[in-house]
Amino acid sequence: MTATVPGETTASTASTVREFRLPDLGEGLTESEIVQWHIAEGDTVELNQIIADVETAKAVVELPSPYAGVVVRLHEAAGTVVDVGAPIVSFEVRSEVGPEPGRAAPAPVPAPAPALASGPASTPSDAAPARREPNLVGYGAAVEKGGHPQRRSRVLPADGPAGSRGPGMAPPRAERPRSTPPVRKLARDLGIPLDSLAGTGPGSLITRADVLAALAGTAGSPVTDTAAVPSAQGAAPAAGATRIPIKGVRKHTAAAMVASAFTAPHVTEFLTIDVTPTMDLLADLKQSRAFEGTRLTPLALVAKAVCIAVARNPVLNSSWDEEAQEIVQYADVNLGIAAATPRGLLVPNIKAAQSLPLVDLARALGSLTDTARAGKTTPADLTGGTLTMTNIGVFGIDAGTPILNPGEAAILAVGAVRSTPWEYQGAVALRSVLTLSLSFDHRLVDGEQGSRFLADVGTILRNPAMVLAMV
Repeated sequence: MTATVPGETTASTASTVREFRLPDLGEGLTESEIVQWHIAEGDTVELNQIIADVETAKAVVELPSPYAGVVVRLHEAAGTVVDVGAPIVSFEVRSEVGPEPGRAAPAPVPAPAPALASGPASTPSDAAPARREPNLVGYGAAVEKGGHPQRRSRVLPADGPAGSRGPGMAPPRAERPRSTPPVRKLARDLGIPLDSLAGTGPGSLITRADVLAALAGTAGSPVTDTAAVPSAQGAAPAAGATRIPIKGVRKHTAAAMVASAFTAPHVTEFLTIDVTPTMDLLADLKQSRAFEGTRLTPLALVAKAVCIAVARNPVLNSSWDEEAQEIVQYADVNLGIAAATPRGLLVPNIKAAQSLPLVDLARALGSLTDTARAGKTTPADLTGGTLTMTNIGVFGIDAGTPILNPGEAAILAVGAVRSTPWEYQGAVALRSVLTLSLSFDHRLVDGEQGSRFLADVGTILRNPAMVLAMV
């Protein structure tokens, strides 16, 4: 028999089925693919237990559970692309329904962190403030009475139903087309009015694909049966053709490259240089105890040269703010490294690369590329880049015209180092030769500024000792 304190008794509990909806993982995306479930129906899970691997347009991330309870239903199978906000799993959770008669009510508990995605919530009392559910990314709509997210009042169109406005009331403004901030910016940059588009996303959301379709003149004519559609030349697709769905990283990369190409006026400059002294330095450093166990490559030395050259040409480390009509110049060089992976092209970046000594920069490069190829890059490593390098030399390519990573002022392509007959000290000798290809946004970077930056990088790689005269 349990003793009871006068005026108190134990509280009872009840089970509630709660839906977990796919959250926006902090990247402004509209969909993600469920790569793998780590749970099954009937499993008991703990709060923050990893329940699934989810592929966004940038990386594969682990999705923690916002509830502790029993898995009632998995709404989507692995391999399915799910819209943000759609239910993906339901849990049976236990919650207190209130104190039994004679027990004092517990002290108010502070509201948990804001939520993005949750199912119907238990109805709060009339006196209780709106509460938010726990969530992966820490934001979302407050929950009203009845468990529904608060929504802004919809404004009826001017030709709405009769009696929708009282006499003397001004006609309401038209509702802004529904889209995400990145899509609105893309449409603004491309000069496409959103109110001219019909959204194909959830709830008529205007997606990036809708904007790009309008740019190509194909908006409003979606293809529903690709197998029956003839090719651009009017002929049927060749027999035995393989169709590969465009999704995840590849879909994001395609959209980003189109947006970059049509938004930023690209200029590309080339510089071919004798890097024999740099290759000699590389061989010496590999024998140094300070670099023992470090994967030291020519790319690491080029990266160091880039960081030094940016200090002398800071406009290369900037971005264009169309809305504010300002050039945003960054103090830190968050150096992006384009990495080819089985999932497509990723551009993780090294934060504050300009502050790292060469040995740390080399280690960071190795770690970044290994993590990207293993599919373990975090969203934080894929955001915030300010300047990018791409190593096309690893494929045996000498030069190219790289497309800017959206939002950045410049990208440097590093070609292959080749033994080439070269003029040296008045004679022809076999030297190590490298070509650098610099693309930059001509709105931000003048030809002179881009040329000076590229020349500075070339000067360092021709003769690393020149750094002493530049820093």
